[in-house]
Amino acid sequence: MPIEDDKKIKEIFSTAKTIAVVGASNKPLRDSHRILQYLKREGYNVIPVNPMYTEIDSEKCYPHLTSIGKTIDIVDVFRNPDAVDEIVAEAIAVKAKTIWLQLGVVNAAAARKAENAGLQVVMDHCIAIDHSRLMR
Repeated sequence: MPIEDDKKIKEIFSTAKTIAVVGASNKPLRDSHRILQYLKREGYNVIPVNPMYTEIDSEKCYPHLTSIGKTIDIVDVFRNPDAVDEIVAEAIAVKAKTIWLQLGVVNAAAARKAENAGLQVVMDHCIAIDHSRLMR
């Protein structure tokens, strides 16, 4: 069951250091770009993931989670729900701690798969809204 409890979500934020943003964009008006910048300003090590770019907001951009080679605490997903299965498989492979599916990104089967592999799952929540609400 995806996490809805504010206390648990706050704990996720408090313990996280590195957030991979899957579906990050270099277009300033896109939510994925603005939220990537927000998370950086809040002190997180942010890693953009998108095979279309080599750099976003002065950060090296990786084509896949498996190409990063660093510990990932949160995988923040800005992709269509159909793409989540593959992203969850990669998150499991790199031993990420949490998969965060943004507003409108709902895939119950992929969420169950992530949970069964030991990942925490937050689904259909905006990471920036929750962070701003709970951590300020």
